[in-house]
Amino acid sequence: MSSASPDQSATENDTVLVVDFGAQYAQLIARRVREARVYSEIVPSTMPVAEMLAKNPKAIILSGGPSSVYEEGAPRLDRALFEAGVPIFGMCYGFQLMAITLGGTVDNTGAREYGRTPLAVSRTGSTLFEGVPAQHSVWMSHGDACSAAPEGFTVTASTDVVPVAAFENDDLKLYGVQYHPEVLHSDHGQQILEHFLYRGAGIAPTWTTHNVVDEQVALIREQVGDRRAICGLSGGVDSAVAAALVNKAIGDRLTCVYVDHGLMRKGETEQVEKDFVAATGVQLKVVDAKERFLTALAGVSDPEQKRKIIGREFIRVFEQAQAEIVAEAGEHGESVEFLVQGTLYPDVVESGGGTGTANIKSHHNVGGLPEDLQFQLVEPLRKLFKDEVRMVGQELGLPEEIVQRQPFPGPGLGIRIVGEVTEERLDLLREADAIAREELTAAGLDKQIWQCPVVLLADVRSVGVQGDGRTYGHPIVLRPVSSEDAMTADWSRLPYDVLAKISTRITNEVRDVNRVVLDVTSKPPGTIEWE
Repeated sequence: MSSASPDQSATENDTVLVVDFGAQYAQLIARRVREARVYSEIVPSTMPVAEMLAKNPKAIILSGGPSSVYEEGAPRLDRALFEAGVPIFGMCYGFQLMAITLGGTVDNTGAREYGRTPLAVSRTGSTLFEGVPAQHSVWMSHGDACSAAPEGFTVTASTDVVPVAAFENDDLKLYGVQYHPEVLHSDHGQQILEHFLYRGAGIAPTWTTHNVVDEQVALIREQVGDRRAICGLSGGVDSAVAAALVNKAIGDRLTCVYVDHGLMRKGETEQVEKDFVAATGVQLKVVDAKERFLTALAGVSDPEQKRKIIGREFIRVFEQAQAEIVAEAGEHGESVEFLVQGTLYPDVVESGGGTGTANIKSHHNVGGLPEDLQFQLVEPLRKLFKDEVRMVGQELGLPEEIVQRQPFPGPGLGIRIVGEVTEERLDLLREADAIAREELTAAGLDKQIWQCPVVLLADVRSVGVQGDGRTYGHPIVLRPVSSEDAMTADWSRLPYDVLAKISTRITNEVRDVNRVVLDVTSKPPGTIEWE
């Protein structure tokens, strides 16, 4: 998403819908569309066609998926979608579904293609392949194969195994490819996607950070009116950018509330009080709620339950702060009816919202909210990925030390302790985390990694030898990851000498820890946080 100001205002009226057929890459497709400066949203394949069309999309993309088009119960689409006049681009399963729905042939021959595959483009001047080399590699992942395109479609590419690897119909504005252009392993994939968006669908690339700021400021002013709002400020980039957006919209009618729940990292509270207020000038109210949270979490080990408890207690504290702010305002002060949250699109997706996907984990600000919530929510970042949030922060003029902060979850260290959360365990983890952060910064690796959760396996102990004696201590897990948007991630290959220094310091300086291990799992299958 570019930060340049466009000549015209781009709004969500220029929406591209990504129809999710259960693909691991559906979120990635939506991101690639946004990288082309076009707004996108993910919808489930179970959504009725009438509802999809009611969103008035400028184009629709059909994702891949794990099913065979011949399986009983496999996802289907009403032919009416292809007859509605909306430009459509099918990828992998979406391509095959378009083919058989419109009368083409998809063979269940068992001929499979997985991984990097040579593609032969037969129509290099077509809408999709203009300016693309006639021979290039793409990323395949399929068992069925299209052997005949629907009537009226032109075959524009093939492989050694698949006679119809791409087809196009400019009259109907329907296009499809057998492979995954959204992944980096497909050469010229982003170019193909942009050709569909710009040439096939005729969409102008005008969705920018400047648009997001202008649009959200207008929406916030319309929603809040002349009333007051409070913002749950965690010290992370998400809540900071959300607060800055709302502050730009309603000024001193916003009060930021920082809840010190006792689950923060070492020095976090002091940094928030100093840096954020200095950067934005917002009103900040700090609430010491350590005892409240630790009491509520006592005896609880289940991660979902911990998230829900933390989400509930956050709201209760905000309600208390609301009453205090109203009382301080006096008899003629405005009511505080709105709560600002830094909810992001990955939070919504992972909590099972909006896409028909499973609930992977309830984010404290989505699935963890109490049913008797007394506030109206203001969530200006709800449709943005993390990297887009950083761009919006830069557009708003926030300093780099805030915008580029590594992500830290709202529930804090409470979800980095596997087991019951106690004050003693929190103190232990705080020290280990501080050491890891110090050494990563000293090595100049802060920008190389997305974040590095440090996890305490509180319910696990292992035998060790320290000071010539036997110990029975806890393991600490280092989880350095690289990512663009938190939807997918890979573990960061940190230098061995840095890892060794972190391990040595933690085992020497942190009591009851005698082992440091490295998590080398990607996402998927693992999540970034352990809980």
